[in-house]
Amino acid sequence: MTKIVADTDRCVGAGQCVLTAPALFDQDDDGMVIVRVPSPDPGSVESARAAAHLCPAQALSCE
Repeated sequence: MTKIVADTDRCVGAGQCVLTAPALFDQDDDGMVIVRVPSPDPGSVESARAAAHLCPAQALSCE
């Protein structure tokens, strides 16, 4: 099972994760990442990996 991990200390609030996978990610009032679905279903894993790849701060990982 894949688990999404967000390093909120590295997040710069660019929002690429939300644009790439809005079902999996959101942003708080300060623009920092919120992982809505920490353990995505198999059909959403590719979206999670794409969001992690596009994150300019490298604040996301899929384990």
